[in-house]
Amino acid sequence: MAEPFKTFINAAGVTTAADHLARAHAAFDAKAFCAEIIPRLGALELKARAMCVADALERHLSADFHTAASHLERALAPVGSSNASDGLAGWFLWSAGEFVARRGLAHPERALACLREITQRFTAEFAIRPFVVHHPALVFTTLQQWLRDDSEHVRRLVSEGTRPRLPWGLQLKSLIADPSPSLPLLEALLDDPSEYVRRSVANHLNDIAKDHPELVASWLEQFLPGASAERTALLRHASRTLIKQGNPRVLAAWGRGTALAGSASLTISPRRLVFGHAATLTLTLTSAAAEPQALTIDYVVHHVKANGETSPKVFKGWNVTVPPGATLTLVRRHTVKPITTRRYYPGRHVVVIQANGVAVAEASFDLRMPRDS
Repeated sequence: MAEPFKTFINAAGVTTAADHLARAHAAFDAKAFCAEIIPRLGALELKARAMCVADALERHLSADFHTAASHLERALAPVGSSNASDGLAGWFLWSAGEFVARRGLAHPERALACLREITQRFTAEFAIRPFVVHHPALVFTTLQQWLRDDSEHVRRLVSEGTRPRLPWGLQLKSLIADPSPSLPLLEALLDDPSEYVRRSVANHLNDIAKDHPELVASWLEQFLPGASAERTALLRHASRTLIKQGNPRVLAAWGRGTALAGSASLTISPRRLVFGHAATLTLTLTSAAAEPQALTIDYVVHHVKANGETSPKVFKGWNVTVPPGATLTLVRRHTVKPITTRRYYPGRHVVVIQANGVAVAEASFDLRMPRDS
């Protein structure tokens, strides 16, 4: 069984980090630092552990931020090292970044320089966000310079640190409302040599798509024609939410803007599904076109809620090309099982097939909880 996430920050890691901090600055009390943190870890989940360590850093590092930042930097592992014995690296640096975010807001230039070092050993995508809120002009000027940094980790921070809806991170409400400050940065990174950076750009654009779908559709129309394989992959990943939603402009940009010419039928087996088991979805497409049809097919499950109403969830289906006049049968297993992000309720669940964003067929199954069966 996999170790729980919370163990990424553990007693051994805290002890090793304290030793590195003590070697970097003789006045640092490693024993007291560990004694404050380690007894509390068992009751805490991962983020709470990171904040616990950050609290202790605030109490044990110098009250002078410039001195404290230099202390952290001296304790860092060499860039590229994955050996904990070489210096501070890995998950402990989430807490170090949090310390910089808390104590460095009054010294933003020095703090950003420290975050540039931290992100090359872990990531500073969470820690930079308060600076985006409180010092936007300085941050975006600095990010413009980081576009040319030799480190892919620093270039990735340009995109990841300004994602408006970064999971686990502070939402950047000003960029949710108006993402235009980030757009020149994302454009500069579209063809970055690092796949690690390009994936961040794709996720950033997908964030923007949730609030400004037409802006991302315009990007596709501008940057997809003639794109390299790498840029095409980036833009496809950036389009995933809008493709699921059946956005007409996005589907058209990918050559899938035409509705199905022909017929579609869906069957679901079994019709009465016990929670924890899988239903088989069988989709039959019959083309009435004289040319091949490229189709992006998703399916929408309308989940029953506690009050009897339903909530739709889109699932990826198939990308297919149907030959002229042909009949194509597609099969997919859909499992209804416990997950942390949804609670299931018994009742009639309607499944709707979307082909190039247009509903073309539907069927349903009755979900029964084990005690009902």
